[in-house]
Amino acid sequence: MLAIFHKAFAHPPEELNSPSSYNDSKQPKLPEETLNDFLSHHPRNTSFMTFGDAAVLAYAGQDPPCPLHQRLFCGFEDIYCLFLGSLNNLFSLNKQYGLSKGSNEAMFVIEAYRTLRDRGPYPADQVIKDLDGSFAFVVYDSKAGTVFAALGSDGGVKLYWGVAADGSVVISDDLEVIKAGCAKSFAPFPTGCIFHSEEGLMSFEHPMNKMKAMPRVDSEGAMCGANFKVDKYTRVNSIPRVGSETNWTHWDSHQT
Repeated sequence: MLAIFHKAFAHPPEELNSPSSYNDSKQPKLPEETLNDFLSHHPRNTSFMTFGDAAVLAYAGQDPPCPLHQRLFCGFEDIYCLFLGSLNNLFSLNKQYGLSKGSNEAMFVIEAYRTLRDRGPYPADQVIKDLDGSFAFVVYDSKAGTVFAALGSDGGVKLYWGVAADGSVVISDDLEVIKAGCAKSFAPFPTGCIFHSEEGLMSFEHPMNKMKAMPRVDSEGAMCGANFKVDKYTRVNSIPRVGSETNWTHWDSHQT
């Protein structure tokens, strides 16, 4: 999967952007170049949507499908979800949220986000604290202009994020696409964490503790985008909550 969000709608930690990216022969690319790279890496069964200059969502299906490491993409009422992995307790979650038995993980995540947002304000960690399984997802609320991404804590699914040439946030499970698109300004997305466009990065396992940037150097000795881990000695004042006031709606869809 690939998700790109303009810097006006998503503000990643400053430590993810490495100065080394602009001193290297391979510099970060613009979002449209990274999208083209992703489509080249996945020439079959690929779909993507563009939302003006604000966002891009791209999905590459599996052939053959793998139940334990699914790749799902769906949308409902201007909310879109890219989902990787699987949830062991999907049946009970669907029942809890009033969804049909046939609803998949991406459908559930959209419903959970929508329900908690509309009840709001509601602590963001509540959206995924009860999810049991190996998973990663990116939710984009196109009406509110809100980004909500998460990675499970068991390490069963890998996710990466970085900063493009124009400052856009890039999120993908394709490491080669991330490396090519973000140069040195990328890092593994931290496990057990949420990234929310309004509130930033937080741990859903330890929501009352701040996140700390850890310097990361590659094999060439160049400074890269930082890793992030829970700072056990620093607490936050309040838990971030789902919701945003930003409003725009333009989108286009494409399929290859």
